[in-house]
Amino acid sequence: MFHLIFIFFIYYVGARTGFMECQNQFKKKEIDKEDPSGRTPTVPAARHGYLTKDEVSRYSRQLILPQVGVEGQKQLANSSVLILGAGGLGCPAAIYLAAAGIGHLGVVDYDVVELSNLHRQIMHREASVGVSKAASLAQAVRSLNSRVRVTVHDVQLDGSNAMGIVSGYDVALDCSDNPATRYLINDACVLSGRPLISGSALRWEGQLTVYNYRDGPCYRCLYPTPPNPQFVTNCSDGGVIGAVPGLIGTLQAMETIKLLLAEVKPDTSNHCPTGPSFSRRLLVFDGESGMFRTVSLRPKQPDCAVCASPQTRTINRLEDVDYALFCGRGPHDKDEGLRILKGEDRVTASEFRNVVQSIEMERRPHLLIDVRPHLETSICSLPDSVNVPFEYLEQRVDELKELVSRHLARKDAAQSPLSVYVVCRRGNNSQLAVERMRTLLPPDWPVIIKDIVGGLQAWAEQVDPLFPIY
Repeated sequence: MFHLIFIFFIYYVGARTGFMECQNQFKKKEIDKEDPSGRTPTVPAARHGYLTKDEVSRYSRQLILPQVGVEGQKQLANSSVLILGAGGLGCPAAIYLAAAGIGHLGVVDYDVVELSNLHRQIMHREASVGVSKAASLAQAVRSLNSRVRVTVHDVQLDGSNAMGIVSGYDVALDCSDNPATRYLINDACVLSGRPLISGSALRWEGQLTVYNYRDGPCYRCLYPTPPNPQFVTNCSDGGVIGAVPGLIGTLQAMETIKLLLAEVKPDTSNHCPTGPSFSRRLLVFDGESGMFRTVSLRPKQPDCAVCASPQTRTINRLEDVDYALFCGRGPHDKDEGLRILKGEDRVTASEFRNVVQSIEMERRPHLLIDVRPHLETSICSLPDSVNVPFEYLEQRVDELKELVSRHLARKDAAQSPLSVYVVCRRGNNSQLAVERMRTLLPPDWPVIIKDIVGGLQAWAEQVDPLFPIY
């Protein structure tokens, strides 16, 4: 009996052990299907759409949108965007694109940060004054999102380098501030097949549109002829409310994101790609009234110099285009003085100071006319200057004649002609004013009219370093 019990026990233990081994082998096979390495995970690996835990957390608020989703986020991460201009438009555009997870940002700007930039170029800091704008903005982007690769192009864009830079990115943002640069950027985008998201801001107004997108028009289609450089105004000359470029730059980022998401192919995960809203349309914002309006743009022009067919277009190489000659000014954002008057009709700020000192010693009368808008004279002005705004010269011609004749009366007949000097902010309107005054005053009056080269800014740089520059 004992032997039978022992044999049964041995049989039971063997069967039990065999069953457990089979069960373990079955489990191992199931694990190997999920993990070929044979390692046994302590917790089953969760599927997360090829985004890391940190990426899911960082971009979670846009990931749950059907227009984005995992595929859209991957598209943004694999995209590259070039921002041309690290100023009032480029700063908000860059920072929102970085926040959205664009994989690669390029920043083009050869200027340095100035104190007057900070009211609208919000990603620069007081400590950045004197630093490269492109480098300053790149640092701000990296501080916000270290996952974004940033390339700094601290160069002046021109016909020799524009194609090489623009063609290295998927999309370009025009955040510049002068016509020659806009034509250059447009031509580079067309010839390299890149869409261009263009923004502008001046005073209380802003504009936004998308060029060269899916057979839409380019900048030259709408503006085949550049404006007269004498009538071109930028933020530096005309002023701007800082929030206006902030708004337009943010909208440029929005259009860029939508354009990139439109390239994602719809899948079974309910992904609904969108697209830019302002291709073939122009958004106009009026900050004073708080109104937005949209204007339809004319279609792509078959005779366009750059986006027509290769057989008919006249621009095939940027190096062959003289943008400075075409627009009357070079392709850069720095202030460039007009050259209307001859050298003998102008004096430098230092020469004007010496002339005034000599005239005062000899007690000879002279007249200094400030042609800036009256509002600007409350900011700063030179002693003994008389304000006659340039835009009102014709309307105030009688006042001008009275002013000059009064000074002529103080002059002895034997003395040389009356010296009349004209000053403005930077020496541009003063030249135009000299030409206009010569036609308004009687030709037989003994008067010599000259302008001060560089205006009040030159006075601050050459004569009085404490004189405010604005």
